[in-house]
Amino acid sequence: MLICLSASHKNAGFDMLERLSATADAAGPRIRNGHPAVQGAVVVATCNRFEAYLDLDAAEGESPVPAVHEAIHAVGAVAGLEPDELRTTFGFVHGNAVAGHLFSVASGLESVVVGEGEIAGQVRRSLERARTEGTTTPDLERLFQRASQISRRVKNETGLGGEGRSLVRLALDLTESRVTDWAGTRVLLVGTGRFAGASLAALRDRGVTEVRVFSPSGRAAKFAAGHGIEAVGRREVAAAAASADVIVTCTTAEHHVVDRAMLEAGRSGLAPVAGADAGVADSLRLVARPDAVIAERQLVIDLGLPRNVAPDVVEVPGVELLDLETIRIHAPLEEFGATDAARAIVSGAARAFGESREEQDVAPAVVALRRHVFDILDGEIERARTRGDDDGRTEAALRHMAGVLLHTPMVRSRELARAGEQQAWIDGLAAIFGVTPDAGGAARAVPNAGDAGVDDAGTVATA
Repeated sequence: MLICLSASHKNAGFDMLERLSATADAAGPRIRNGHPAVQGAVVVATCNRFEAYLDLDAAEGESPVPAVHEAIHAVGAVAGLEPDELRTTFGFVHGNAVAGHLFSVASGLESVVVGEGEIAGQVRRSLERARTEGTTTPDLERLFQRASQISRRVKNETGLGGEGRSLVRLALDLTESRVTDWAGTRVLLVGTGRFAGASLAALRDRGVTEVRVFSPSGRAAKFAAGHGIEAVGRREVAAAAASADVIVTCTTAEHHVVDRAMLEAGRSGLAPVAGADAGVADSLRLVARPDAVIAERQLVIDLGLPRNVAPDVVEVPGVELLDLETIRIHAPLEEFGATDAARAIVSGAARAFGESREEQDVAPAVVALRRHVFDILDGEIERARTRGDDDGRTEAALRHMAGVLLHTPMVRSRELARAGEQQAWIDGLAAIFGVTPDAGGAARAVPNAGDAGVDDAGTVATA
């Protein structure tokens, strides 16, 4: 049984998402070990989303609620959040709706910026992390691999995301009224990960030529060399921040990398050094370029989660902060044509995935029926041979009859499985033929998502 617990920009506050994202790496194993019914867990965490995909080993008619509540408790324990608060926030997706939800997420249909491209890579890396942690299962593997395939199909077959839309580009779009000449704008980029590369590309598309990069983790030199820009060291960063017209932060650091003290130190000629006490920091003189000029008006764009920029930067004269919460408020409306086409692809793929899973559930019973019929067939063929079936006509007739007899049960197995009624087919085999699957491959009925208050179309209800 597949289940998804979802908190996103649609149903959760930014503070909660920040705390969930900051502890996401530890959540998967904690969930996996929290309840015996939880066979696997894959956690997807982005700047606007935290989702836990669970594979439960639940018997037919058994309630998943205890395992779900234990998973929520595990998430809360890791993130330092109350389970009751999470229960009233998390969306709950169950059964056949899980595939549709993940396919939609991976395709960018549920993002702040509909069609943004970063989410597909984040979904893929979530599965890779689960593999490393040993928390994935065959069902979760198939689900996430299929999600990656569908996201590529949506990108290739629709106009969704065709313009490279992303949070980075939306943030820069929102600054157009504040930046009149991108070519003459001095930019400090803080971070060297995937978002940093996307940010640099978006800045260059707007004509920016003067970009310097700082990395809290010390990777600035390598990033700068690979992108043809200038690196900034720890002793230079305050001066670089003070002289930049635009600062773009996009690191995974769990502490603020830009704050009021840094900007004021850069303006006054003092540079605080990370890890140094106040006395040492105040004694270090700022390292600045000879042509450095303090920017009178500065725009700080914080794309990090957890937040890279302390809220107190706005107390520095001339500084304006644009963070993820503000960007989310100004996200554009969907482009309905491309979005409708993308949702049609996602819906069809989710339906096919559900049918495939249901047919897999009935497969052991199909194998058992075929084995039963062909064991009888082999016995009758052998009997015919001992009675003189020299030309093989009797054998051919028996094989043809067996194929005809099996045709309708095979068709009905698929029809009933797709209708979620595979248990009726399995029970029918036992009642009529006395055939049951082998103990090692027992057929498992998958209850409809509606049994848990969620429909098959992907509706998210409150857990």
